[in-house]
Amino acid sequence: MMRKIKKQHMHELVSEEIIRYIADKGLAEGDKLPSVDELVRMFGVGRSSLREALRYLEATEIVKVINGKGIFVSDAGSYRYSGKVKIDNEKSFLLDILDVRRALEGKAVELAAKRITAGKIEEMKACLAEYDDRKQKGLDTSAIDYVFHQHIYDAAGNPLLHSVYDSISELIKKFFSGPFGVKELFDNTYPFHHTLFEGIANHDWQHALNEFNKMMDIIEATIRDY
Repeated sequence: MMRKIKKQHMHELVSEEIIRYIADKGLAEGDKLPSVDELVRMFGVGRSSLREALRYLEATEIVKVINGKGIFVSDAGSYRYSGKVKIDNEKSFLLDILDVRRALEGKAVELAAKRITAGKIEEMKACLAEYDDRKQKGLDTSAIDYVFHQHIYDAAGNPLLHSVYDSISELIKKFFSGPFGVKELFDNTYPFHHTLFEGIANHDWQHALNEFNKMMDIIEATIRDY
């Protein structure tokens, strides 16, 4: 099913840039923004688009325009703008890391399917059994999910690949620590842990990689749709 691309007007884009500027600069209620002329130069837009954006932001009580004095932040604590910017920034961050994860872990999946030992297969079985148990009891599965993916890098048997993974592991943990404050956000990937493991255990790297990519596609769609 094709997704419709939302069309945005220029004043909406300018509004988002002003909102992002407020958040990035950490401006508080009552703080003054740059002048209209400065904002026009800063964003490279026309005065009419900027004024329309300011009217919209003033209507939503994000800024207040006082003639002869300037533009001021109206509601610094409002989730209407700070929350949206934080979510947009987190989305961008997660999608960037997901690109890296696809490449890095995708290769680890392929190597794991080719090199996994009988001992490591048993370790992954035990990990999945604990995952299943926690899932059935309605418990948090984020930690055991993270351990499962660590097993894949171990099974790949490539110290350099594992070292690269270790260097960004704190960033990858963002997928398992409740992105957007939602612990169960990626719960719909649960079945693919089993099918991915089956491919690895059976030394069928193509099947394993296919199931891994399905998992990553679901994660990407979930992030974009949030």
